[in-house]
Amino acid sequence: MPFFDGHNDTLLRLLEHNRADKIEMFVQGSVRGHIDLPRARAAGMSGGFFAMFPPPIKTDLASVARNPMGDGELPPELAIADALKSTNGMAALLLGLERAGALDICRSAADIRAAMADDKLAAIFHIEGAEAIDTDFRSFEVLYAAGLRSIGITWSRANAFGTGVPFRHNADPDIGPGLSDAGKELVRLCDTRGVMIDLSHLNAAGFRDVAAISTRPLVATHSNVHAICPGTRNLVDWQLAAIRDSGGVVGLNYATGFLRPDGQFRADTPIDLMVRHLDALVEALGEDGVALGSDFDGAMVPAEIEDVTGVPKLLQALLDKGYGETLVRKIALDNWLSVIERTIG
Repeated sequence: MPFFDGHNDTLLRLLEHNRADKIEMFVQGSVRGHIDLPRARAAGMSGGFFAMFPPPIKTDLASVARNPMGDGELPPELAIADALKSTNGMAALLLGLERAGALDICRSAADIRAAMADDKLAAIFHIEGAEAIDTDFRSFEVLYAAGLRSIGITWSRANAFGTGVPFRHNADPDIGPGLSDAGKELVRLCDTRGVMIDLSHLNAAGFRDVAAISTRPLVATHSNVHAICPGTRNLVDWQLAAIRDSGGVVGLNYATGFLRPDGQFRADTPIDLMVRHLDALVEALGEDGVALGSDFDGAMVPAEIEDVTGVPKLLQALLDKGYGETLVRKIALDNWLSVIERTIG
């Protein structure tokens, strides 16, 4: 069954790799990481949101993935020059992958369908944390011209637009202030230009501000259910209700620490727990509001999944539980296509 993924950090993994032939490494395949082109094709991956996450200075994606909770506090803010350097590097890689024929950068749901018809991987240009955008929005225009169609206003730190949630367990996401004036203007600009706003990592006050300003469906590309795993990165009941009422979508995050009730990052986390979150999401959001948002190449995922080739195991687990094929296809693909059409175009 084809599937579309709401979040991966594959571009940063490639950027940080010490090999010079990064494009070829993705196209030809690599034993490292969760996603490359051969494995994506073998798994039935139609495409996904390819995130550009500017990592904290003096660290890298691997160290964040190993110890995401850190000390439970927000990492320091990142200067725009540092964010631009890494974001431009990842954008250049995405453009290079398109030139190499590995994928198509898609600016609409119609583009995604066309890429699928051409047997191309469909990529949504997404930034995770808007640190590379200045408050005059000049860099927004450059990124938009390059294909930007989805923005996570924050990663789990503060920036000029808003405040993210720290990585804490047994805690609520209602931490810190709402969006700045520039953040509210960014929401309006995204609505006008057809850029999806991703609520994953944003704190509760910022979430409320987006919900009050935006006229588009609310989306959390890679978040889970707080009632099952009570961490700040997961969604509480009122947030799920707001997403449902807007006709929005939540993508299931495969990160084990956001799945497990104890919040531990352990590879022996069972697929059954992923299904439990999906059960709760379907109950809270309805059949049209649930999708996949793996966090591949940015998190520890269950050993049973291992990498992108394990996604069919999750879809089969849903079928085995009694989810009909129509519902599984919605979760795998159709719900992303629908919300992309209603937000991006």
